[in-house]
Amino acid sequence: MEQLIKKSLTRAQICEEVRPGPSSIIIFGASGDLTFRKLIPSIFALFKKELLPKQFYLLGVARTKYTDEEYRNEIKRWLLNENEALNSVLSFIERIFYISGNYDDDSLYKLLQEKLNSLDKMFETQQNHIFYLATPPSVYLEIIRRLGQFELTKENSGGYSRVIIEKPFGSNLETAIELDKELHKYLKESQVYRIDHYLGKETVQNIMMLRFANIVFEPIWNYKYIDNVQITVAETLGIEHRAGYFEQAGLLRDMFQNHMIQLLTLVAMEPPASLEDSSVRDEKTKLLKSIRMYDTYEIDKYFVRGQYVRGTVNGKEVPGYREERNVNPNSYVETFVAGKFLIDNWRWSGVPFYLRAGKRLKKKISEIAIIFKEVPHSIFFKNNVELEQNVLILNIQPDEGFSLKIQAKQPGSKLCLNTLTMDFKYNEFFNFKGPDAYERLLLDAMVGDQTLFVRSDAMELAWKLLTPILNKWEQDKEKGLLFYEAGSWGPKEANELIARDGREWRDLEAEGEIEDGF
Repeated sequence: MEQLIKKSLTRAQICEEVRPGPSSIIIFGASGDLTFRKLIPSIFALFKKELLPKQFYLLGVARTKYTDEEYRNEIKRWLLNENEALNSVLSFIERIFYISGNYDDDSLYKLLQEKLNSLDKMFETQQNHIFYLATPPSVYLEIIRRLGQFELTKENSGGYSRVIIEKPFGSNLETAIELDKELHKYLKESQVYRIDHYLGKETVQNIMMLRFANIVFEPIWNYKYIDNVQITVAETLGIEHRAGYFEQAGLLRDMFQNHMIQLLTLVAMEPPASLEDSSVRDEKTKLLKSIRMYDTYEIDKYFVRGQYVRGTVNGKEVPGYREERNVNPNSYVETFVAGKFLIDNWRWSGVPFYLRAGKRLKKKISEIAIIFKEVPHSIFFKNNVELEQNVLILNIQPDEGFSLKIQAKQPGSKLCLNTLTMDFKYNEFFNFKGPDAYERLLLDAMVGDQTLFVRSDAMELAWKLLTPILNKWEQDKEKGLLFYEAGSWGPKEANELIARDGREWRDLEAEGEIEDGF
């Protein structure tokens, strides 16, 4: 009977979003950049799509003094600047409220208690609360402790209490463990949602679909057929207004500890037993345990770090990192990292994973390239002309989608082969724009799905991998830091890192140009 029911489900029913039950979102840092740029627009998008329950409200909490009306007007101005319809905006902001105070002041949390009691009754939300920490990491613990002390994280029989925490979660293994230990004094792991917005992107979610729903891929997703995997996250921007944060973090903490490592686990993990969040996260954790840790003396062999100097990006001259506002003129913070990771298990024996990320690079692009091995023997050429390897490219940004490069006959001579690229882009194929990553993640948090959030053990394992590298770089600040011109692809040593294995980075500049004449 169950099988018959499953078979009768239509594709439309499967693709239908789950609408959450009564819920509320309380944003700490509600007057900050993240809230206005990402959170409010994403929650508003859910509202327009009728994916928010009728029993819903949003409460902003921050140091900035606003009345409810003043805060609503700020949001209204922001949304109307995005050309949103006035009627929709007015209906949305009716559900928004605001309180102000210092995060270390008990009176703020007393006021928060009273406000939540009042709003829960008004909107009949059954005391279902999601606390979103959109604040600097330095105040995470202060907020969590106070929420716990005032029993705002305590779940009663009828409602839930969940906390969404932005990266970075700690600054190294020791601080991450300390923060996690404090967190679990007041929260169960099932209440903690460590957010990584990359996991909410359509292409990232599509990795599992491509691998496990297509028989053409999964049998060849191993060392027998794959030569190497390259993950690139390149930005043309510098640090913008984030000097205070970036001077403390650096690129390894900012990108590798979360985004890059999470992408690697999705590409390399074993098939989960089901799509239950615990099952998927179990496999990611197993994969993390299989990544080889390097001894201190090996780190320089497998990792390259750089910092950008003055150069030209998109035809515009830009300053070097040390010339950026609020940056130490003698800073040794890295803005570029390239690394080689090896996975010690049967599936990936001998397959290198090359990861690189950087700021002020030549082009904005984030992609995962699965580069397949060469054919064992070519029957098409007598003069040792090499065939280009097949490549599956998962485009994360700016154009979400994927493409497959294969060899095919070009019109003309019967032996005329060329590389054919089969492209799929979400914005071209579908007649609607896909949800922003934060939309996906906020909706999942409301329905209690933790699949796309980082679990405690995975977070700890990622720090365990990277903390020895951070320690080595801290000890050898000047010795290992390389410099690269803004508008380039990073220091030349990054090319040498991969060239030592007889390989090279994919040519990202040539994308969309090679096959024009096919």
